[in-house]
Amino acid sequence: MSDPTTPSVLFVCVHNAGRSQMAAAFLTHLAGDRVEVRSAGSAPAEHINPAVVEAMAEVGIDIAAEAPKVLTAEAVQASDIVITMGCGDTCPYFPGKTYLDWTLEDPAGQGVVAVRPIRDEIRHRIENLLSELIPEDHG
Repeated sequence: MSDPTTPSVLFVCVHNAGRSQMAAAFLTHLAGDRVEVRSAGSAPAEHINPAVVEAMAEVGIDIAAEAPKVLTAEAVQASDIVITMGCGDTCPYFPGKTYLDWTLEDPAGQGVVAVRPIRDEIRHRIENLLSELIPEDHG
C-alpha cells in the first residue's frame, strides 16, 4: 500500500559506491517501509566499494547485491529530501525540495578499518534524520 504521506529521501554522492549506499541501507534497515529510500551518484562507479560491503556486513546489513545508479532529475523530483555527500554543484536543484549536505570522508580506495568510522557516523546521522522524519508515536 503506497501512502502519499510517506517521506522520500534521496542520498547522492559522486560514485554511489560508498557513503550514499551506506546511508540508504541504514535508512531502509531502520525505517522499513515508513520511508521511501533512493541513492544515486553523479558519476557512478562500476561496483560498490568492497570495504563498504564488508563494513556494513559487520553490522548485519547486506548490500552486496546493490549497484551504483546514475543520478537523474526524475529521482530528485520524486524525493522530498535530497542529502548530498560531496557531489557539490553536480547535483540538480529543484525548488521546494529540502537539501542537506553531509560532509563525510570519502571511503573510496580505503580499507574496512578506515570505513568503519564513516559507517558509524552515517548511522548516527540516519538515526537523527529518522527521528525528525518519523517522530515515535507511542500511542
